[in-house]
Amino acid sequence: MTSATRPQQYPPPILPEVAICGRSNAGKSTLINKLLQRKGLAKTGKAPGKTRLINFFAVNGEWYLVDLPGYGFAKVSRATQAEWGKMMALYFSKRENLRGAVQLLDIRHKPTDGDLTMLTMLRDQGIPVLVIATKADKIARGARTRQLRLLAQTLSIEDHKLILPFSALDGTGQDELRAEIDALMDDRET
Repeated sequence: MTSATRPQQYPPPILPEVAICGRSNAGKSTLINKLLQRKGLAKTGKAPGKTRLINFFAVNGEWYLVDLPGYGFAKVSRATQAEWGKMMALYFSKRENLRGAVQLLDIRHKPTDGDLTMLTMLRDQGIPVLVIATKADKIARGARTRQLRLLAQTLSIEDHKLILPFSALDGTGQDELRAEIDALMDDRET
């Protein structure tokens, strides 16, 4: 629908929205394309840092899905990363129609300081968060529970079952994610 760096560029806050956040190369664009069943809608690439703006996608005229820049591995200057951080913090603090955030983590890796900072910022602002462990197809099914426990422990999440494994490749977690987003919309309607 539109891309923005400042609140004045955001679409009018008339529809509820859900934001997708996570470190660079966590699979945000791939998840968006799979969730919305549209190849190439959100630009993907092998090099991290493809998303550099706040991108708003209108979903069936009913809600907005918001793709945020990644943090961490992007090959950009620290000053640019700091600007992205300010842009996201402003978005989270100003968007009254935001129903929740979907924070993506790569299931294969322990959460980074950036992941912890993002989750803390969301929690501090009272924004409901769905934690999604992407790239679930990249590890054996038997190792998933162990990795989910590690993620939960690192993020101070009481039960690893609160983290949803997801794979755009084999379909793991897609229906569950859609149901969770629907529940967010229902729970926070005014």
